[in-house]
Amino acid sequence: MFDVIITGCGPVGAMLAAELRLHDVRVLVLEQDTEPVSFARIVGLHIRSIELMAMRGLLDRLLAHGRRRPAGAYFAAIDKPAPQDLDSPYAYLLGIPQPVVVRLLEEHAATAGASIRRGAAVAGFDQEADGVTVELADGEQLRTRYLVGCDGAHSTVRRLLGVGFPGEPTRNETLMGEMAVTTPPSGPLDRRVDIRPVGDGLYRVIVPAATTGEPPTLDDFRQQLRVLTGTDFGVHSPRWLSRFGDATRLADRYRIGRVLLAGDAAHIHPPIGGQGLNLGLQDAVNLGWKLAAQVHGRAPGTLLDTYQTERHPVAADVLDNTRAQRELLSDEPGAQAVRRLLIELMDFDEVNRRLLEKITGIGVRYDFGPGPDLLGRRMPEIKTRQGDLYGLLHRGRGLLLDCTGHLNTGGRADHLADPSLALDAPAVLLRPDGHVAWLGDDQQDLDTHLTRWFGEPTG
Repeated sequence: MFDVIITGCGPVGAMLAAELRLHDVRVLVLEQDTEPVSFARIVGLHIRSIELMAMRGLLDRLLAHGRRRPAGAYFAAIDKPAPQDLDSPYAYLLGIPQPVVVRLLEEHAATAGASIRRGAAVAGFDQEADGVTVELADGEQLRTRYLVGCDGAHSTVRRLLGVGFPGEPTRNETLMGEMAVTTPPSGPLDRRVDIRPVGDGLYRVIVPAATTGEPPTLDDFRQQLRVLTGTDFGVHSPRWLSRFGDATRLADRYRIGRVLLAGDAAHIHPPIGGQGLNLGLQDAVNLGWKLAAQVHGRAPGTLLDTYQTERHPVAADVLDNTRAQRELLSDEPGAQAVRRLLIELMDFDEVNRRLLEKITGIGVRYDFGPGPDLLGRRMPEIKTRQGDLYGLLHRGRGLLLDCTGHLNTGGRADHLADPSLALDAPAVLLRPDGHVAWLGDDQQDLDTHLTRWFGEPTG
């Protein structure tokens, strides 16, 4: 009997496994592929995901394999620089090969004690009052207390669970690949074309597809580049080629009983703005500590329900902003008129900041009820007497930042009494995902919120 079985050992499944292992949950990750993905697609980690990696002590490992790029020009590829005073020391985009992200997160999960089985495809499951029986394609049956589908856009778990996946089907497809470029572009391109260096002398090339369905070839890229720009830039020697559609869908529910969904199994959208991987990683960090508390019998009654109430609206907002960006990339006169207007509006710092915060995830505010603006938001990195704040969250526990020196957590969260802290309140309670759960100086009020998020005192 496992505590949690996760299907899919991509970035989301591996991250969730590691989060659960921080709390001694017995985890098995099932991956149907026998080998990791070989092609080195470059993905981008946005500010919020980089912050989460710092909170778990993973950032230095990722930085060793990635390239920092300036933040900005995310929204519909409108070339505006990021605001100068973003409240994060990680205000950049980290470009990194996706297989490297998967490998590092898988190693992190395995080192923490997660079991990972490749070549294990889920064929079915039965959910009972006390657990879930998972059947593999070879007929083997496994028992677990909870099952989490992190198995991608075509999720078997979501389909078998019977969860609706409403939205829009693919209308247009796009070609994307990494290849050598003999003559890189020296000026502006058609906005539907993107050619940028990714390292090792290669470039990422993105162009609209002329046809649908067939595996792309290098000639497909050459043809579309000539049609849209007048030249194919001498592209050659591709490292990998792929195509993707613009389907946009959001699961009706993220949980039914003991079965949950995360990542692309719960939401899909075009990769405009590079938000998909980041959205899934943030799902995993939101869910991990809550599911662990449920497994250990410490979770308040509605804690696991907050996974859907918090993350579903965030995904809905991402789907909406990708829909808007897709329209702004259209050649239709009306769409272009709106694009020109938005370009003007983004000269206002507040507009530019709001759009960047949407794309990077740092603008997320969960609804924890009435209170100061910081309530429900992620806590920015600050210095403490014990080092950087995010370094104190490596264990995945809650943390009370206390300038008063007289509060206590009853063992339910770590406690840092430091009157020198640069806080906008006498004390701040952080959840394991770094979001602010409470601000104040009253012990009784603090106890109420500790119970809300972490259950009754442990001693």
